[in-house]
Amino acid sequence: MTPLQLQGIGMTSQRTRDRLVGRLTEQGIENPNVLEVMGNTPRHIFVDEALSHRAYEDTALPIGFGQTISQPYIVAKMTELLIKTGPLESVLEIGTGCGYQTLVLSQLVNRVYSIERIEALQKNAKKRLSLLRVNNVKFKYADGNWGWSEEGGFDAILSAAAPEVIPPELITQLNIGGRLIIPVGVGDHQQLTLVTREEGGYKTKILEAVKFVPMLSGTKNLS
Repeated sequence: MTPLQLQGIGMTSQRTRDRLVGRLTEQGIENPNVLEVMGNTPRHIFVDEALSHRAYEDTALPIGFGQTISQPYIVAKMTELLIKTGPLESVLEIGTGCGYQTLVLSQLVNRVYSIERIEALQKNAKKRLSLLRVNNVKFKYADGNWGWSEEGGFDAILSAAAPEVIPPELITQLNIGGRLIIPVGVGDHQQLTLVTREEGGYKTKILEAVKFVPMLSGTKNLS
Protein backbone atom coordinates (compact mmCIF):
# COMPACT_ATOMS: atom_id res chain seq x y z
CA MET A 1 0.00 0.00 0.00
CA THR A 2 1.52 3.30 -1.10
CA PRO A 3 1.59 6.53 0.95
CA LEU A 4 -0.77 8.07 -1.64
CA GLN A 5 -3.28 5.26 -1.13
CA LEU A 6 -3.15 5.80 2.63
CA GLN A 7 -3.44 9.55 2.35
CA GLY A 8 -6.30 9.40 -0.13
CA ILE A 9 -7.31 11.65 -3.00
CA GLY A 10 -10.60 13.10 -4.18
CA MET A 11 -13.44 11.51 -2.22
CA THR A 12 -10.92 9.81 0.10
CA SER A 13 -8.82 12.92 0.78
CA GLN A 14 -8.12 14.62 4.11
CA ARG A 15 -10.58 17.35 3.16
CA THR A 16 -13.32 14.72 2.89
CA ARG A 17 -12.33 13.34 6.30
CA ASP A 18 -12.48 16.83 7.76
CA ARG A 19 -16.04 17.17 6.52
CA LEU A 20 -16.84 13.87 8.26
CA VAL A 21 -15.49 15.26 11.52
CA GLY A 22 -17.73 18.29 11.07
CA ARG A 23 -20.77 16.06 10.69
CA LEU A 24 -19.79 14.00 13.74
CA THR A 25 -19.53 17.20 15.78
CA GLU A 26 -23.00 18.25 14.61
CA GLN A 27 -24.30 14.82 15.65
CA GLY A 28 -23.05 15.35 19.20
CA ILE A 29 -19.60 13.74 19.32
CA GLU A 30 -17.60 15.94 21.68
CA ASN A 31 -14.41 14.16 22.74
CA PRO A 32 -11.56 15.94 20.92
CA ASN A 33 -9.35 12.85 20.93
CA VAL A 34 -12.08 10.75 19.31
CA LEU A 35 -12.72 13.44 16.69
CA GLU A 36 -9.02 13.71 15.92
CA VAL A 37 -8.66 9.94 15.48
CA MET A 38 -11.78 9.75 13.30
CA GLY A 39 -10.36 12.49 11.10
CA ASN A 40 -6.97 10.85 10.74
CA THR A 41 -8.06 7.22 10.26
CA PRO A 42 -8.11 6.09 6.58
CA ARG A 43 -11.52 4.39 6.46
CA HIS A 44 -11.25 3.99 2.68
CA ILE A 45 -8.61 1.26 2.97
CA PHE A 46 -11.02 -0.91 4.97
CA VAL A 47 -13.63 -1.22 2.19
CA ASP A 48 -13.53 -2.62 -1.32
CA GLU A 49 -11.88 -0.25 -3.79
CA ALA A 50 -15.17 0.07 -5.68
CA LEU A 51 -16.75 1.56 -2.54
CA SER A 52 -13.83 3.77 -1.50
CA HIS A 53 -15.54 6.92 -2.81
CA ARG A 54 -18.27 6.29 -0.21
CA ALA A 55 -15.90 5.58 2.68
CA TYR A 56 -16.51 8.89 4.46
CA GLU A 57 -20.27 8.89 4.11
CA ASP A 58 -21.98 8.34 7.44
CA THR A 59 -23.29 4.93 6.53
CA ALA A 60 -22.50 1.26 7.04
CA LEU A 61 -20.96 -0.47 4.00
CA PRO A 62 -20.61 -4.17 3.05
CA ILE A 63 -17.25 -5.86 3.67
CA GLY A 64 -18.18 -9.36 2.50
CA PHE A 65 -19.32 -12.53 4.26
CA GLY A 66 -22.62 -10.85 5.18
CA GLN A 67 -20.82 -8.33 7.40
CA THR A 68 -20.56 -4.53 7.36
CA ILE A 69 -18.22 -1.77 8.43
CA SER A 70 -20.13 0.32 10.98
CA GLN A 71 -21.13 3.88 10.13
CA PRO A 72 -18.59 6.45 11.37
CA TYR A 73 -21.07 8.03 13.80
CA ILE A 74 -21.69 4.79 15.67
CA VAL A 75 -17.95 4.00 15.77
CA ALA A 76 -17.28 7.45 17.22
CA LYS A 77 -20.24 7.23 19.63
CA MET A 78 -19.29 3.82 21.02
CA THR A 79 -15.64 4.82 21.32
CA GLU A 80 -16.53 8.04 23.11
CA LEU A 81 -18.71 6.15 25.58
CA LEU A 82 -15.98 3.59 26.12
CA ILE A 83 -13.26 6.07 27.10
CA LYS A 84 -15.53 8.48 28.97
CA THR A 85 -14.24 7.42 32.38
CA GLY A 86 -10.60 8.11 31.50
CA PRO A 87 -7.55 6.26 30.11
CA LEU A 88 -8.03 2.55 29.50
CA GLU A 89 -5.33 -0.08 29.80
CA SER A 90 -7.03 -3.13 28.30
CA VAL A 91 -10.06 -3.29 25.96
CA LEU A 92 -11.79 -6.31 24.40
CA GLU A 93 -13.42 -5.92 21.00
CA ILE A 94 -16.03 -8.46 19.89
CA GLY A 95 -16.12 -8.60 16.08
CA THR A 96 -12.91 -7.43 14.42
CA GLY A 97 -14.62 -7.27 11.04
CA CYS A 98 -12.48 -5.30 8.60
CA GLY A 99 -10.41 -3.82 11.45
CA TYR A 100 -11.63 -0.20 11.23
CA GLN A 101 -13.03 0.02 14.77
CA THR A 102 -9.96 -1.91 15.94
CA LEU A 103 -7.67 0.75 14.47
CA VAL A 104 -9.68 3.55 16.05
CA LEU A 105 -9.47 1.89 19.47
CA SER A 106 -5.75 1.15 19.11
CA GLN A 107 -5.04 4.88 18.92
CA LEU A 108 -6.92 5.64 22.14
CA VAL A 109 -6.20 2.77 24.55
CA ASN A 110 -3.05 0.91 25.57
CA ARG A 111 -3.99 -2.63 24.50
CA VAL A 112 -6.76 -4.02 22.31
CA TYR A 113 -7.79 -7.68 22.27
CA SER A 114 -9.97 -8.36 19.22
CA ILE A 115 -12.05 -11.48 18.50
CA GLU A 116 -13.45 -12.45 15.08
CA ARG A 117 -15.42 -15.60 14.17
CA ILE A 118 -14.86 -15.37 10.38
CA GLU A 119 -11.26 -16.30 9.68
CA ALA A 120 -10.97 -14.59 6.29
CA LEU A 121 -12.09 -11.26 7.75
CA GLN A 122 -9.60 -11.58 10.58
CA LYS A 123 -6.73 -12.34 8.20
CA ASN A 124 -7.52 -9.26 6.12
CA ALA A 125 -7.79 -7.06 9.21
CA LYS A 126 -4.44 -8.31 10.51
CA LYS A 127 -2.81 -7.51 7.17
CA ARG A 128 -4.18 -3.97 7.15
CA LEU A 129 -3.13 -3.21 10.71
CA SER A 130 0.30 -4.71 10.08
CA LEU A 131 0.77 -2.41 7.05
CA LEU A 132 -0.17 0.50 9.31
CA ARG A 133 2.39 -0.70 11.87
CA VAL A 134 -0.14 -1.11 14.66
CA ASN A 135 1.51 -3.16 17.40
CA ASN A 136 -0.83 -2.94 20.39
CA VAL A 137 -3.57 -5.27 19.09
CA LYS A 138 -3.81 -8.99 19.78
CA PHE A 139 -6.18 -11.10 17.66
CA LYS A 140 -8.15 -14.25 18.36
CA TYR A 141 -10.16 -16.41 15.95
CA ALA A 142 -13.06 -17.52 18.13
CA ASP A 143 -16.72 -17.25 19.10
CA GLY A 144 -17.15 -13.79 20.64
CA ASN A 145 -19.99 -14.87 22.92
CA TRP A 146 -17.39 -16.33 25.28
CA GLY A 147 -15.08 -13.33 25.41
CA TRP A 148 -11.39 -13.89 26.10
CA SER A 149 -11.10 -15.02 29.70
CA GLU A 150 -7.35 -15.73 29.48
CA GLU A 151 -6.67 -12.03 28.89
CA GLY A 152 -9.34 -10.58 31.21
CA GLY A 153 -10.28 -8.65 33.19
CA PHE A 154 -10.84 -5.77 30.87
CA ASP A 155 -11.34 -2.10 31.59
CA ALA A 156 -13.92 -2.06 28.80
CA ILE A 157 -15.55 -4.28 26.18
CA LEU A 158 -17.02 -3.13 22.86
CA SER A 159 -19.19 -5.39 20.73
CA ALA A 160 -19.79 -4.79 17.02
CA ALA A 161 -22.44 -7.52 16.85
CA ALA A 162 -25.83 -7.79 18.55
CA PRO A 163 -26.80 -10.76 20.76
CA GLU A 164 -30.43 -11.34 21.67
CA VAL A 165 -29.39 -11.11 25.31
CA ILE A 166 -26.08 -10.00 26.82
CA PRO A 167 -23.68 -12.95 27.23
CA PRO A 168 -22.95 -13.20 30.98
CA GLU A 169 -19.33 -14.21 30.24
CA LEU A 170 -18.67 -10.71 28.92
CA ILE A 171 -19.85 -9.03 32.10
CA THR A 172 -17.79 -11.32 34.32
CA GLN A 173 -14.66 -10.47 32.29
CA LEU A 174 -15.01 -6.77 33.10
CA ASN A 175 -12.98 -5.24 35.90
CA ILE A 176 -14.99 -3.56 38.66
CA GLY A 177 -16.04 -0.21 37.22
CA GLY A 178 -15.52 -1.54 33.68
CA ARG A 179 -17.94 -0.70 30.89
CA LEU A 180 -19.51 -2.89 28.19
CA ILE A 181 -20.92 -1.14 25.12
CA ILE A 182 -23.10 -3.56 23.16
CA PRO A 183 -26.10 -3.56 20.81
CA VAL A 184 -28.79 -5.91 22.12
CA GLY A 185 -31.85 -7.27 20.35
CA VAL A 186 -33.06 -8.76 17.07
CA GLY A 187 -33.37 -7.26 13.59
CA ASP A 188 -34.82 -3.75 13.68
CA HIS A 189 -35.37 -3.94 17.43
CA GLN A 190 -31.89 -3.38 18.78
CA GLN A 191 -30.79 -0.99 21.50
CA LEU A 192 -27.26 0.23 22.12
CA THR A 193 -26.69 -0.66 25.77
CA LEU A 194 -24.15 0.41 28.37
CA VAL A 195 -23.40 -2.10 31.13
CA THR A 196 -21.23 -1.04 34.06
CA ARG A 197 -19.87 -3.70 36.39
CA GLU A 198 -20.13 -2.90 40.10
CA GLU A 199 -19.22 -4.66 43.32
CA GLY A 200 -21.75 -7.48 43.60
CA GLY A 201 -23.50 -6.84 40.29
CA TYR A 202 -23.93 -4.48 37.38
CA LYS A 203 -26.18 -1.70 36.10
CA THR A 204 -27.60 -1.34 32.60
CA LYS A 205 -28.52 1.79 30.63
CA ILE A 206 -30.29 1.86 27.25
CA LEU A 207 -28.77 4.52 24.99
CA GLU A 208 -30.35 4.56 21.52
CA ALA A 209 -31.79 2.44 18.73
CA VAL A 210 -29.19 0.88 16.42
CA LYS A 211 -28.88 -1.84 13.78
CA PHE A 212 -25.95 -4.27 13.80
CA VAL A 213 -25.28 -7.71 12.39
CA PRO A 214 -26.34 -10.45 14.83
CA MET A 215 -23.85 -12.04 17.20
CA LEU A 216 -23.69 -15.65 16.04
CA SER A 217 -22.21 -18.70 17.72
CA GLY A 218 -19.29 -20.75 16.51
CA THR A 219 -16.59 -19.92 13.95
CA LYS A 220 -16.38 -19.93 10.14
CA ASN A 221 -13.38 -20.75 8.02
CA LEU A 222 -14.28 -19.22 4.65
CA SER A 223 -10.79 -18.39 3.43
